[in-house]
Amino acid sequence: MIIAAAVPLSSDALRRRIVAELSQRMNADIELGDLDLHLFPRLRASGGALRVRQHGDGDEPLISVSHFVLDADLLGVVRHRIAHVQLVGLKIVIPPKNKSRDASDAVATTGDRPQTDPSFEGDVVVDTLESTDAQLVIMPDREDQQKGKKPSIWAIHRLKMRDVGARSAMPFDATLTNAIPPGDIVTSGTFGPWKVEVPGDTPLAGQYVFDHADLNVFRGIGGTLSSRGTFGGALDYIDVNGETDTPDFVIDVGGHPFPMHTKFHTIVDGTNGNTYLKEIDVDFLKSSFVARGAVYDEGEHIPGRMVTLDIDMRHARIEDVMQMAVKASPPPMVGALTLQTRFELPPGDADVADRLRLDGRFTIAGARFTNMDVQAKIDELSQKSRGRTVLEQRNRVLSNFQGRFTLGAGKLKLGSLMFEVPGARVTLAGGYALKSEALDFRGLMLMDAKVSDTQSGFKRLLLKVVDPLFRRKDGKDGSAVPFKINGKRSDPQFGLDFGRVFKRGN
Repeated sequence: MIIAAAVPLSSDALRRRIVAELSQRMNADIELGDLDLHLFPRLRASGGALRVRQHGDGDEPLISVSHFVLDADLLGVVRHRIAHVQLVGLKIVIPPKNKSRDASDAVATTGDRPQTDPSFEGDVVVDTLESTDAQLVIMPDREDQQKGKKPSIWAIHRLKMRDVGARSAMPFDATLTNAIPPGDIVTSGTFGPWKVEVPGDTPLAGQYVFDHADLNVFRGIGGTLSSRGTFGGALDYIDVNGETDTPDFVIDVGGHPFPMHTKFHTIVDGTNGNTYLKEIDVDFLKSSFVARGAVYDEGEHIPGRMVTLDIDMRHARIEDVMQMAVKASPPPMVGALTLQTRFELPPGDADVADRLRLDGRFTIAGARFTNMDVQAKIDELSQKSRGRTVLEQRNRVLSNFQGRFTLGAGKLKLGSLMFEVPGARVTLAGGYALKSEALDFRGLMLMDAKVSDTQSGFKRLLLKVVDPLFRRKDGKDGSAVPFKINGKRSDPQFGLDFGRVFKRGN
């Protein structure tokens, strides 16, 4: 009698029980197509066209399955357990929260809840559920949909769940495809219990591994990224902690691959794919920095995502940063660097060098130039600025820099750069084009010595005539020399800015 009551003896009886069970558990309208039932040698049911919809919702179903196969034994059915379910063409659509709540409120006010079949009471648990080529679709909210925002679609190649029921967290293993950058994510954890009224609030927790992600799909950068970490929260609000390693990260404008390691804490909004970067710790070469920001959709009809970061670089080397953006090897300068900047990378097809925007300030301490000719000129500048006409053989002069900068449309602009060596202080303003490497700067050099004191013999006597033209306006002894820098980074042209010299002398 127990077996007769528990085991459906026809396809129609099983269909009624499946519809009643899903209707009660999910508080939803259920559609089910053809269903075939075989009782021996064990219970097997196969069917298709399964649809789960919120009550009164004519839009896309919450859950749809093209085909399924259900296997069970008689003892398992008596215990309300199904041994195995195989799904093909599974698609889960998570509606925006506002819509979910509207629908649930409507059900609550009408009181029209489906009734279960009395012969099928009690929780039913599936021992193992497997799915191939499934999709998880998370719909944006109504406002974003009106702006043309597309749903977030996750392709789930393989999904295996255990102890699948409606009232507890369900262990799972899955392989998902990440669209950009392309690669497979292998993950495991727990899912559920399913939140009937607000599916986006369904709990999710676990760990993941993401390997061999090709960063070359992003124009202007390259490398192969791997990542691993843990996550928790809900479908539409996922808290992620993890690490990444990119042993060959490269920015095209610089062209030098280098290793990069990051640790991060982010919040991912599954409804729109926006990512909020609570903290990122980045280590590369001998440098590191901390960043906070977001990766988000800019809005209507704009493909790609906006990246904004506030970067604080307190333990870095200028040669490491130059390796990112300067083709020269070795880098033109070495020294200790501190930097704070706002980083913005708008979406688009142009190279990173053309899209990147920066606005910040920096300090370089104890710097020296790797080009021997350039460093020799700095050494000479320092000695002559102190009135030493006979150049000494001594250690390389170390320079100090500080200033503000902006970067946009592929051009670096320095608004107030100050450069110091023993005997001289230089203020500089101008620009540098990243791709063409063209220089265009104007500056003023304040020397401890007079112009005539930088020379000896007959030249010194001649220059005494022009010393008044270079008199410092701050009342201190020495000279103020306006200059300009043009040409290319590989061959800079230094010259006296005669227009400003005579203007100062008037």
